Amino acid sequence: QGRAVEYGGGSVQAGGSLNLSCTISGIRFDDYAVGWFRQAPEKEREGVSCISHNGDSTFYEDSVKGRFTISRDNNKNTMYLQMNSLKPEDKAMYYCAADPSGDYRCDSSSYSVWGQGTQVTVDS
Repeated sequence: QGRAVEYGGGSVQAGGSLNLSCTISGIRFDDYAVGWFRQAPEKEREGVSCISHNGDSTFYEDSVKGRFTISRDNNKNTMYLQMNSLKPEDKAMYYCAADPSGDYRCDSSSYSVWGQGTQVTVDS
């Protein structure tokens, strides 16, 4: 139930930008909070940014505040993550996910629909 597909990963130089997108089908998209999570090798998965079902509330992990922007288009069942001023420490597999609670607080245990991930590499 529910299928998420990420787009837009790749390799950039430090200071560069990438825009990730994720389309989720099979759910009432505008009932779900959605978010971006990442996992680097040998590190735990962390919530990068999440947005409430109606887009009114957002969460950003401290290290990405001011650099990343999350958004969603409920008409297109699509979410986005604009990543600017990328740093080598942003290198990770990025996953999009959807949470039926609608809450914006990036608690991964609440997320029931997950994408396969897209790799982001930042070269110094």
